[in-house]
Amino acid sequence: MLRKWLPRILIATALASLLALAQLNVTQKRWYKGNLHTHTLNSDGDSTPDQVATWYREHKYNFLTLSDHNHLTDIAGLNAVHAAKEKFLLIPGEEVTDAYDKKPIHINSYNPASLGIPRHGTSVADTIQNNVNEILSTNGLPSLNHPNFGWAVTAQDLLAVKGLGLFEVYNGHPAVNNDGGGGFQSLDEMWDVLLTAGQKLYGIGVDDAHHFKQIGREFSNPGKGWIQVRASELSATAIAAAIAQGDFYASSGVQLSEVTTAGSDYRLTIEGADWEKMTTYFIGDGGKVLAKTFDRTAVYHFTGKEHYVRARVESSSGGKAWTQPVFPAR
Repeated sequence: MLRKWLPRILIATALASLLALAQLNVTQKRWYKGNLHTHTLNSDGDSTPDQVATWYREHKYNFLTLSDHNHLTDIAGLNAVHAAKEKFLLIPGEEVTDAYDKKPIHINSYNPASLGIPRHGTSVADTIQNNVNEILSTNGLPSLNHPNFGWAVTAQDLLAVKGLGLFEVYNGHPAVNNDGGGGFQSLDEMWDVLLTAGQKLYGIGVDDAHHFKQIGREFSNPGKGWIQVRASELSATAIAAAIAQGDFYASSGVQLSEVTTAGSDYRLTIEGADWEKMTTYFIGDGGKVLAKTFDRTAVYHFTGKEHYVRARVESSSGGKAWTQPVFPAR
């Protein structure tokens, strides 16, 4: 009898081992806090690369990109001083800075192998596309910066762009118009237009810090926006891969300890002070609010009809978090 059942027992044991290994791989991933858009004296910031790296390291960030305008900082020396295993790392980057008809077209390049050169274009959309292509040619990960800065980029401009998987849904600079106005869409609204049209676009949060020596509402100070990336290790390759896959959330002050999709559930666990009140909006096609909850564990149950679902969490203290869209129908 044992001989008859032995093959089945061995198969079941092997499957159980594989499932355990898969679960171990998931649980081994952790959250890393980082900022992808920062400036130094190498362009229009007010502090040296060393001073900027020191600020983020001392404020418990895990990774940082120095994204100076049309300048790729050699980070080897900085990492020799500041990097610490699983604690802090600088990742190479650049803000490819271009314009069309006096409209600023700025696209960040993350973890490129070489400097990207502005490629110009015959329209806003063409300029974006040419610079996205340039960044991809350097093996960089392109992200459109602050679309409403100078009211430069609309959702319509982005509909035909290929190869752009990221954009800034939140930027902490005081002059970038995240909330839109005067007939221009907010960045949240723009995101929903693009997602509804079928684009797969992830939203990042940054501080776009320029000013480390002057503090005030009129200055672009550090610490106003960041992302939390879920990765297997703190390395440029692992962080860039996780960002490209959408395994992160953006924040201007709200912290999440869990973001998961399992079966028919999309689940968030929200951290915060006892006195804070949280509101979570689950958002779908056309920017429609599919569900709203005040619970610290926010759960959305898929119906099978959604093309995408994303979440925005708003704290009574003013901070927000944006999770990435999931595409249950794809």
